This record gives sequence, C-alpha cells and structure tokens, in this order.
Amino acid sequence: MLPPRFRKFLVAVGLFGAGDFAHTLLILLATQKLTPDLGATKAAGLAVALYVLHNVFYAGFAFLAGWLADRFPKNVVLASGYALAAAMALAIIFLPLTVWTLAAIFILGGVFVAVEEMLEDPFCAELVGEEHHGMAFGTLATVNGVGDFLSSILVGALWTAFGTSVAFGYSAVLFAAGAGLVVRLKAVSTAGG
Repeated sequence: MLPPRFRKFLVAVGLFGAGDFAHTLLILLATQKLTPDLGATKAAGLAVALYVLHNVFYAGFAFLAGWLADRFPKNVVLASGYALAAAMALAIIFLPLTVWTLAAIFILGGVFVAVEEMLEDPFCAELVGEEHHGMAFGTLATVNGVGDFLSSILVGALWTAFGTSVAFGYSAVLFAAGAGLVVRLKAVSTAGG
C-alpha cells in the first residue's frame, strides 16, 4: 500500500497533468498570432524557431533544476516549476502576443518542463519507502501518461469551442492547483538527502 502523502502527490501531479498540454500547441499559437503581420510561411518558421528556443532552455535548465533540488526542498522546487507553468498560461491570456512575449512564453515553457521532469521522480522516491519504488514510479508514469493524453484533447477542444483565454485559463487553474498541493507535501527523511 502506497503512503497517503504519495497519493496526495498523485492528485497534485494529476491536476497539473490534466492542464499540461503538448507544447506543440505553442507552435500553433505563435503561428496564428504572427501570421497577420508576417504571413503564414514566416510565422510558421518563426514559431518553429521559438520551439527550438523552448528546447534549448529545457535542456539548459535541467541541470540547474537538479542543482536547485540538491540545495532546496524538492517539493518547493517542483511547486515553483508548476507555478511557472501557470505564469506561462496567464501570459498567453493577458499579454499582447508579440514575437518578444511569445519568446518569453516559450522560454517559461522550457524551464517549467525541465523542473517538472527533473523533480517529479526524485520527489516521488522521497515520498515512499525503497520497497515501494517500483509501484510508485509505475503509478506516477500512469498518471502522467493519462494526464498528457487528456490535457491536449481538453485544451484543444476548449480552444476550438471558446478561444485561447478559456483554454489556457483552464490550464492555469490546474497548474496553480498542482503547485499548491505539491508545496504542502513533505518528504520522509532519507539518509542521503
């Protein structure tokens, strides 16, 4: 039986994951917003370049996220990453989407993904005893997989039906809820950390 603190973590991850749309939707967003000024071809090219920027920050920040997790409580670092995701979604809603604000949005997206992917597994390991690691990691992967599948469908459907404000507002609420739950969790003491 997995401990209650881990089950609370799964709820937080599930909430966050239900809003965590595929970041290729950011390419679509950038293309749509830049096309009126740049034309479809240039807008699509710039959107792909912004996605490359996203991936550069993702790769570069992964090391820093691990470094931060070695020095600060993992739940706080992970919750900060989830909060960055909420900030990204709110920026989409409230900022004028120019090349520069889109660049900031793509950067935030890369940074929060780095934090999420670097911290969820180690924090998971701290929440359960060593004898439960296999079950815990499998359950976490299942929750993440279901969240990834559902989130892009839901965000895409909301975007189509109601526009970007509703779609990304939905994500922002779930990101913030996940951050709020994670920050309140405490890991068990471990000998190495």
